[in-house]
Amino acid sequence: MNTQEVADKLIQLCREGKNVEAINELYADHIVSHEPKGSPMEFTEGKDAVLDKTNQWYAMVEEVHSGSVSDPIVTGEFFTCAMDMDVTYKGMGRSMMNEICVYQVKGGKIVSERFHYDIPQAN
Repeated sequence: MNTQEVADKLIQLCREGKNVEAINELYADHIVSHEPKGSPMEFTEGKDAVLDKTNQWYAMVEEVHSGSVSDPIVTGEFFTCAMDMDVTYKGMGRSMMNEICVYQVKGGKIVSERFHYDIPQAN
């Protein structure tokens, strides 16, 4: 798959709530993931570690009230999208999260992801 095809598939799966399936299908085994400085998992390396990070996030969530993912913007081997979520975290309360996600694709797989957001504050 080219970058546009990977981007379109990732957006589709995320909109369907199939984030784990997206990782299994679209991520390279040697994926690197970057979260903002100060977040619990600033740097994660390897598909298994990214899956574990994703499952840990799901375990912290009490309820997802709403979420949206923008259409991708693609150039060369990179694409970006915006993701917005209204989530209640277990023991932490409700939080609105807005992030910009930047992905790099090589050989038809996502090899890098970088998330830009303010660390959520519970309400």
